Amino acid sequence: MAQAARVAWVLGSSRCALAEGLLTRPWQPLSAQSRASFTRAAAGSRGAAVRKGSPRLLGAAALALGGALGLYHTVRWHQRSQDLRAEHSAASQQLNDSSVIISALKTYLVSGQPLEEVITYYPPMKAMNDQGKEVTEFCNKYWLMLDEKEAQQMYGGKEARTEEMKWRQWADDWLVHLISPNVYRTPAEALASFDYIVRESKFGVVEATMAKYVGAAAMYLISKRLKSRHHLQDDVRVDLYEAANKWVTAVGKDRPFMGGQKPNLADLAVYGVLRVMEGLEAFDDLMRHSHIQPWYLRMERAIEEVPSIHCVPPSCKD
Repeated sequence: MAQAARVAWVLGSSRCALAEGLLTRPWQPLSAQSRASFTRAAAGSRGAAVRKGSPRLLGAAALALGGALGLYHTVRWHQRSQDLRAEHSAASQQLNDSSVIISALKTYLVSGQPLEEVITYYPPMKAMNDQGKEVTEFCNKYWLMLDEKEAQQMYGGKEARTEEMKWRQWADDWLVHLISPNVYRTPAEALASFDYIVRESKFGVVEATMAKYVGAAAMYLISKRLKSRHHLQDDVRVDLYEAANKWVTAVGKDRPFMGGQKPNLADLAVYGVLRVMEGLEAFDDLMRHSHIQPWYLRMERAIEEVPSIHCVPPSCKD
């Protein structure tokens, strides 16, 4: 099955079309005498006499042969260019889903397969969401395309791999939807959030004022809609604390990270979602009123200790 997972989806076959407009110049018909000479020459007649039409005959034959060869090579080139365009279209697939990008990059780093090939393992599919809108989903978005040996070296067992996928999806389907309702919970918090955004961005005075007050008002209203859409409690902080404690319980007391001694992709997914709240009131409340702070601090240290990568797989061994 691992070997079958590496088979790229065929995106479709392209038909080659003959190039039009070639050899459209009207050629003068050969005289009967010239056609007879050409027939005898083609048949290998040794006793053919040189007639006055021979130069014209030879020129026409050369042009016809050259035109035929030109047409043949043009069609071959056109067919090859069509194939190259199809290959380029498959290789240049756009990825705009963060989970897919992480899965593709991790597969690339572990296996050393060409990135263009890895991307084809995550084909986009159109679907309708609960609101009746068309959305793009990616197949296998939480799955790393590794063979059995690579998967065993990375995870050590199927349970660890399944656990990572489960909690990565949980971070996307639930945890991330708690951020906006908590960050923009009140008008004061919304203003504080946009004040932070403005200070960290390069806005002029007028643009900064507009962004702060108009943006804060808009996001405050949007957060209320998100609260209703995702059926959050009246105090959205409670949902945030419960989610954090649920994650800490899943990690457990016997390992520093869900990935064991080192963070895995689920650890990174949860950390990435929570980190966007740093510097805001919601983040401070989360650290004070849940059990997630020790794990979060361990993640910060682990990320700081990651060495810089100066090589490209498969030459990288570590």
